[in-house]
Amino acid sequence: MASRDFRTRLSKRAKKAGVFLPDDLNGQLASYYELLDRWNRKINLTALDNPDEAIDRLLLEPIVAARQLPSTVGNLMDVGSGGGSPAIPIKLSLAGVALTMVEAKARKSAFLREAVRALRLDRTTVETARYEELLAKPELHEAFDALSLRAVRVEVRTLFTLQAFVKRGGVLLLFRGPSGPDVPEIVPPLRWVTTVPLLETLQSRLTVLQKVI
Repeated sequence: MASRDFRTRLSKRAKKAGVFLPDDLNGQLASYYELLDRWNRKINLTALDNPDEAIDRLLLEPIVAARQLPSTVGNLMDVGSGGGSPAIPIKLSLAGVALTMVEAKARKSAFLREAVRALRLDRTTVETARYEELLAKPELHEAFDALSLRAVRVEVRTLFTLQAFVKRGGVLLLFRGPSGPDVPEIVPPLRWVTTVPLLETLQSRLTVLQKVI
């Protein structure tokens, strides 16, 4: 799809979803999507078979989710970053936020680093590791104001491990599909804050947890 045509399509999908996209953000999202499309032909990063669904899930859903981040958030960790969504669209919409993407697979990490370079994302790093391995880095303990999670199975043990990277008072954003309970099983030091709908076309939801102690 030609760049101008894609930007027009993106604008129409955004309007349908009730999302305002400034021209510069529209262009950045289009550039990210085109890079993702090129790499996706070589390595399997994500499903792009349905362009409208891909735009909604990969680009617009993260923009809507970013509204749930407190204005005080200065840095974000995204776990299981894969093809870069939701992390990169959130970063593009909140340029002042520092971003750390965690991806265990080397080829996907290579794409993420290329995306950081091509999109000129400042204050953005990629960790090629399983998130459990990063517990060995003391500098990452309670280092983040927020942590986002999509396409990773949410279990009590997973959440308990991930909260170690979040500051007290920080939040976890859990991207969830149309099925399953609104609130996953959680234990202290986390508490449930809210579950909000994201995009009606996807029937997707976002659960927000906070680290309280």
